Amino acid sequence: MRRRLFAAAAALSCAALLGAAAPASADLAHSAVVSANPVDHTPHVLDGTVWALAVVGDTVVVGGSFTKVQDSTRKLTYDRKNIFAYGLRDGIIRPFAPQVDAAVYALAAGADNTVYLGGAFKTVNQAAQRGVARVSLANSARVAGFVTKINWGDIRGLKVHGSRLYLGGTFSAVNGVARVGLARVHTSSGAIDTGFDAKLSAPGLSRTRVEHFDLSPDGSRLVIIGALLKVGTAARTQIALINTSGASAALLSWYTDAYKAECMKGFDTYLRQVKFSPDGRYFVVVSTGRASSPTKLCDSAARFETAGGGKHNPTWVQRTGGDSLYAVAVTGSAVYVGGHQRYLDNPLGSDAKGPGPGAVPRVGIGALSPTTGKALPWNPSLKRNVGVRAFTSVPEGLIVGWDTDQLGKEYHGRVGMFPVAG
Repeated sequence: MRRRLFAAAAALSCAALLGAAAPASADLAHSAVVSANPVDHTPHVLDGTVWALAVVGDTVVVGGSFTKVQDSTRKLTYDRKNIFAYGLRDGIIRPFAPQVDAAVYALAAGADNTVYLGGAFKTVNQAAQRGVARVSLANSARVAGFVTKINWGDIRGLKVHGSRLYLGGTFSAVNGVARVGLARVHTSSGAIDTGFDAKLSAPGLSRTRVEHFDLSPDGSRLVIIGALLKVGTAARTQIALINTSGASAALLSWYTDAYKAECMKGFDTYLRQVKFSPDGRYFVVVSTGRASSPTKLCDSAARFETAGGGKHNPTWVQRTGGDSLYAVAVTGSAVYVGGHQRYLDNPLGSDAKGPGPGAVPRVGIGALSPTTGKALPWNPSLKRNVGVRAFTSVPEGLIVGWDTDQLGKEYHGRVGMFPVAG
């Protein structure tokens, strides 16, 4: 049982917590795999699903589709619809309670003690604000000068780098300007960057969408995944790498055919989340697909190197044997994966046949070697339902968001944290 964070970790994070600047895009590096024993001071979400996490100073902001939260002692219950916040180091639930009328799928820390929200909502604090908003953590008010709105659909990803805010989702226009699935706006005004347009399309699919994306730590590369087949006139199946260092969205020659193979029919995309490594040298993609295969990348995690142009094959592939992976974190010492998997190292397993030779139980959550992709001994487990939807790493550990009430064989309602090992 972890009653308090390790003193060393708290000291390490002190400088980062004093400012209000937005953090780096990639997951924070850890020198070792985190403990498998969650801290006890995190609060509990009592219903629904946690979809997104962000850390602003010493505050953890939690987004999703839920209605009630409870303090760590389970004595105090609060009405919090789709978003709330708590203290990173003490777990105390903050007064922060903006009124958001639908699910929050994405969060990003902003400057001046603010947070950006993305999701399926149409109003924030009863004011029209479709899909994206900027909100003050001090008083829950909308930042009125931020004017970004999408035309329809939702926002599924947000990333901040300097004065740029990237949006990904199912929309086809931002502030009345045509932008399919991906856009870049100014962090203060919300004005659209007119020079940045990736021109995404998916001929033959019902809708083009960016399911998830990540920025390299230096902000110069954007990896996008989702229901897409073209970037401009160039073919890109489900995944593309874009140069974001300049004024335009310049498609890089990097590509892979690894996701051309179909999984179960009905998936316009089976890719679910992607994260860069802390040094930006590689990224890891996790997927669903409901199709066990020793050759396809359905229900898998796969590492790809970012260097070089042309065709890339995965450096390694981790297969679950037919169970979906929905979330990933890359901390240098480990690649954490979450979903509703029962096993890892299971390329020859399936729902019908059970685990294959060499499979190891890793229920709902696990850690992989960044070098080989093989399962590490870390094995806390969680209660399975749909599965983990969000990870974020901080100097103190790894924060997790999911949709049940057990983590590491303890009661934890839909949000918890594994501390840095010590």
